[in-house]
Amino acid sequence: MAGKNLLIAAALVVLAACSENLISPVPVAGNPISGTTFWVNPNSSAKQQADAWRASRPADAAQMDKIAHTPRAQWMNGSSGDILTAVNNVVTSAAAAGAVPVLVAYNIPQRDCSGLSGGGASIDGYKTWIAAFADGLAGRRAVVILEPDALTQMDCLSAADQTTRLNLIQYAIAALKAQANASVYLDGGHSAWKSPGDQASRLTRANVAAADGFVLNVSNFQFTSNSIAYGNAVSDLIGGKHFVIDTSRNGLGPTPDNQWCNPVGRALGKPSTTTTDDPRVDAYLWIKAPGESDGSCNGAPVAGSWWADYALGLVQRSTL
Repeated sequence: MAGKNLLIAAALVVLAACSENLISPVPVAGNPISGTTFWVNPNSSAKQQADAWRASRPADAAQMDKIAHTPRAQWMNGSSGDILTAVNNVVTSAAAAGAVPVLVAYNIPQRDCSGLSGGGASIDGYKTWIAAFADGLAGRRAVVILEPDALTQMDCLSAADQTTRLNLIQYAIAALKAQANASVYLDGGHSAWKSPGDQASRLTRANVAAADGFVLNVSNFQFTSNSIAYGNAVSDLIGGKHFVIDTSRNGLGPTPDNQWCNPVGRALGKPSTTTTDDPRVDAYLWIKAPGESDGSCNGAPVAGSWWADYALGLVQRSTL
């Protein structure tokens, strides 16, 4: 046990040293991704489902095509295999199509507080993983959503583990921003979670100044108008930083009791675009893949698994 404690202490010393050498702030000057054409994965689960239904269920296939043809983020975690190769493959495919991918880095230690999306790397493993993630970009354009829920949810951690997490996020920002043309957005929670002051404090401690901004509503259902108001309140406290909003499933907003795990009766939101309703909102993005389960609840499969019936309901209730 003593040896283990010494290793943990050594890791914290290294991380603290990293946090003392934070990279320079990214100036707030317009929208760094304005006019971007976002990449559509030609082999997505929605595309495969539409193709499978095309002959036997043509009407449903046409509905599923609406999801398949809309750009959405690619999630990267510990099950993505060799992460440098995985990131390189996506960025290469996107560049060949004249588009920019949205990538989610989702492998922070003690991820989701051992909840339905629990997992994540070790401390040293994460540093190696995120450095390889960054190397996979190789200076090409990409939007990176950095560790959804990692800041907003970290109250479940001990004080020491919170410090470790903040240092790891600082390390990740530095690694990613060292790659030219990477736009990085940190976890900003959502409008029905933490107060603007609380969320601004978390972002400041994670060195949001060195990132391009923050992200709201990942995998949640809050109305875009509420996210804009909340985002501006947070932004006012952190130097006017811009933000992006996950609109993948917020077409009808949340349930009255703000259910987050595969709630019934929801709908797709506005497709990915950099044309937004506020100058501080850099983009509306489909970050959560519509049809991928939030976890084993409401009759759903495990988190991240494809659930065709849920996807079909989302599109049928939408205005797309």
